Amino acid sequence: MIRLSVNVNKVATLRNSRGGHEPSVIEAVRVVVAEGAPGITVHPRADERHITPADVRDIAAFLQPLRGRVEYNIEGDPRPDLVALVHEVAPDQCTLVPVRPGEITSQAGWSLDTPRQDLTAVVREMQAAGIRVSLFVDPTPDAVALAADLGADRVELYTEPFARAHERGEAAGLASFRQYVAAAEAAHARGLGVNAGHDLDLSNLPLFRALPHLDEVSIGHALMSHALFVGLPAAVRDYLAAVGAAA
Repeated sequence: MIRLSVNVNKVATLRNSRGGHEPSVIEAVRVVVAEGAPGITVHPRADERHITPADVRDIAAFLQPLRGRVEYNIEGDPRPDLVALVHEVAPDQCTLVPVRPGEITSQAGWSLDTPRQDLTAVVREMQAAGIRVSLFVDPTPDAVALAADLGADRVELYTEPFARAHERGEAAGLASFRQYVAAAEAAHARGLGVNAGHDLDLSNLPLFRALPHLDEVSIGHALMSHALFVGLPAAVRDYLAAVGAAA
């Protein structure tokens, strides 16, 4: 069964736009978990424009009694403060994502010329602490091979190219999807688990959920946008159904 990990960054973005404590990130996590989602994702950026270190710690404390049922996934670039925070709260998974200066959201997976020594050390240290490590990669066999060579446990396939292709029509969507199938098969052949995320939504998930070996999808922006119109509980239920994980 494909696991849905709900990214709650956008709740923090709305809160931070006004200041104070509303809407509550913890209340959003509570609702998401109550509706049956088996995962929570956060991406604390260095500028703290949405999720903050305090949020990361508060969510970890909230989820602690649910360990084994609800997974906690922290995304981010391997900067020293983020790595230290991950070790402090010990999530189930850390997804290492490259960050470009000034970007609004992630734009690509790790490049093939990424310096390997330091990133390999981060991966090994997290695994030694019992944290599963996923690397955010483009949907190519070479990028998957990079993740395997770095010692990752999983890849997270960057799905914005698929989403844009799907918007152009069925033929374009299917052609893009075949690239993801090849990447997923390559990952599985190297012993890697397969996650995916970025711009997956209710329109394109009916196709994408057929990806072989897919363990988890991480969805935030589209789910929270949908929640504006139907409410967060209903949005979570709709996305659980879309990935084929509805109770």
